[in-house]
Amino acid sequence: MSTVKEHYENVLSEVYVWMFDGFDNALQKNADFFKRHKISPRQSGIAIDLGAGCGFQSIPLAEVGFNVTAIDLDHKLLSDLENRSAQLPIKIVQDDLVDFDKHTQGNAELIVCMTDTLCHLESKDKVKSLFEKVVTSLEEKGLFIITFRDLSFELPELERFIPVKSDDDTVFTCFLEYEPETVKVHDLVYRKKDGNWSLNKSYYRKLRLSKQWIEEQLTKIGFTQFESTIDKGLVTVIAVK
Repeated sequence: MSTVKEHYENVLSEVYVWMFDGFDNALQKNADFFKRHKISPRQSGIAIDLGAGCGFQSIPLAEVGFNVTAIDLDHKLLSDLENRSAQLPIKIVQDDLVDFDKHTQGNAELIVCMTDTLCHLESKDKVKSLFEKVVTSLEEKGLFIITFRDLSFELPELERFIPVKSDDDTVFTCFLEYEPETVKVHDLVYRKKDGNWSLNKSYYRKLRLSKQWIEEQLTKIGFTQFESTIDKGLVTVIAVK
């Protein structure tokens, strides 16, 4: 089994932007999300992007005025972020997102953990530990935004084979294997180069988290207001300290 870091290095980082229909499309989608939810600097202007990748969240946040600390494990994705962020106020950190507090000073107005990143943690205890750090690191009335795929319900039989995306040169399929607390996600990426197809494959585990469980944990540690939705299995939670 690959670790999350190895899985991205070996399979996902090469097709990550392609998965989201291109960099500009992903940026616009998140810019629209932040605009729709009226996310803009009102206090310290400090934002932390947990699992920043190539900057799908960090860049739109910086463009509306936040000073962003972007943290991720994947060197290639962070290099893409560095190349695209130009003069934007983004501090780039390569590290485990659970150690974000080692790289920040002062409390943040906004912390985001989006694009299914939360499910990459090793255990629910790690999620709880991260949440405790988040609430400690936020200002009063600060926001914590989470998006993740709800894997708490099992897909039956052949529904566990999921066609992620394909075009003339790349075919990406994944297969889900359910365990009590996690899902083994098997990623198969076929790519064509010079007329020849090659297969890149790996699997890693994602946590089976539910909207209810997430909100219960956030309530226990001091978040008082929630705006939450589920759209085609993707959960969005906006919590206020």
